[in-house]
Amino acid sequence: MSPPLPAPAPAVEARGLVKRFGDFTALHGLDMVIPAGSFYAFLGPNGAGKSTTIAILTGIYGPDAGDIHILGVDVKAAPLQAKARIGVVPEELSLFERLTGRQYLTFCGRMYGLPAEEAAARATELLELTELTYKAGGLVAEYSKGMRRRLAIAAALIHAPELVLLDEPFEGIDVLAAGVIRELLQELSRRGVTLLLTTHVLEIAERLATHAGIIKGGRMEDAGDVASLKERHGAPSLEAVFEKLIGTPAARNAALSFYGPRSAEGDAA
Repeated sequence: MSPPLPAPAPAVEARGLVKRFGDFTALHGLDMVIPAGSFYAFLGPNGAGKSTTIAILTGIYGPDAGDIHILGVDVKAAPLQAKARIGVVPEELSLFERLTGRQYLTFCGRMYGLPAEEAAARATELLELTELTYKAGGLVAEYSKGMRRRLAIAAALIHAPELVLLDEPFEGIDVLAAGVIRELLQELSRRGVTLLLTTHVLEIAERLATHAGIIKGGRMEDAGDVASLKERHGAPSLEAVFEKLIGTPAARNAALSFYGPRSAEGDAA
């Protein structure tokens, strides 16, 4: 009998990440492990450190302490090798508005070193995958916010990365655009791409994620596969786990304080 194959390296393995901005410490020794092929929801309130973590994983910031391996590559030792294998969709998009959608994707492919014909072919495939073919010849300046978000995702995929990091991809877009992006992410997950998603829409995280990490004040409160997180916290949903670890949303507390507890009639209704 042949020996079992070794388990693949995690897509992301970060240990003891610390990041300071002057007197403010954004990350306090953060640990994060994302299994290869997983769909990882990175959850937390505003200011918890989610975007800072993504900026460190993608090399925008360097950590003040800690180690990072991306797809088995030591980011400190070989940063360009790690970056070549990831795709990034930032929360704040910065696209070249005077290019058409097709031109923009082809340009991104060329920047990743793809031959011209291959970059053009991949642009065509991604325009179809993101349902933007009908706007391929239109200037990016004419795109709606949802269309721009889909184009940014296509650009992040142009070089066929093994790991894609998406920072609030559902922020400020309509229901139809959100549906297209959700289906696209599900398809990428089925194809074995590892996905790291930050979102405030917990229902989307519940529907899509296989794994999750919940961060508060720059510290990982808990992480693991979604089923284990629910079992560990005796919670019926990922949203319930989030509320147990982070606390009841302030708006709900304010409403309860203002109106008082629900009446028996309201409960019955």
